[in-house]
Amino acid sequence: MNNTENYNQQMYAQQAYQQSLTLIAEAVQGEKEDQVFYDYLISLAPNQEQIEIITSIRNDEIKHNQWFREMYKALTGNDVVVTTEEQFVSPANYEAGIKKAFFGELKAMEKYRVIRAGLPYREYRDIVFEILTDEMKHAQLYNYILTENISKNVPESMQENTSANTSWNKPEPVGFPDQWIQYTQYLVNEALSDVERGVNLKHILQEFILMGVLVGKGYTPEQAYETVENWELSGESQLLYQSKNIK
Repeated sequence: MNNTENYNQQMYAQQAYQQSLTLIAEAVQGEKEDQVFYDYLISLAPNQEQIEIITSIRNDEIKHNQWFREMYKALTGNDVVVTTEEQFVSPANYEAGIKKAFFGELKAMEKYRVIRAGLPYREYRDIVFEILTDEMKHAQLYNYILTENISKNVPESMQENTSANTSWNKPEPVGFPDQWIQYTQYLVNEALSDVERGVNLKHILQEFILMGVLVGKGYTPEQAYETVENWELSGESQLLYQSKNIK
């Protein structure tokens, strides 16, 4: 490697590192608004099961916020300066709030992947990888809530096609959400393997959100995985094929 290539690599690494620090600082902004948002969702949750899901996600996010603050302090010697604290605006309803939270998780995963790529130390990359793992779980759980609430408004005649897939041992609400997280661990592990292999993140999200929908409709995680993979390989889903080949 000549001096010019070495210099360019060093400059790229430094720019990526600075971007990571900037995004870490952004990640901890709006903490108070987020707390009010979670309290809002919990207050409207229709049952104990969904209350426990959202509470567990809120607790994870508090933990992530603290980790990012500690990481920023260790890397820079400074505390994160909170520069924005937006006023909370209530979503139109509970379902709209869950959708907002769901897409917020997807946006966060994109940001955290960039953060992880620019960090110079394995210790911190591992922490961000754990946060990414949690965000994937959160997206699956929000997707489950959406599926549950939407299905309540679906006419019985439209639900008949899924009845044949509902004989598996679906976790009971008691002990939720940990039972669901354990039950869907197969999908989480497969998604993380794709992340490690460098598969396009948009493709990963499309696949595993679809799988989460199928699990909510009664498929086992293994059946859901096989079904979505077959959609891609057979060409039945052109969008999955296209997103997989995006660099």
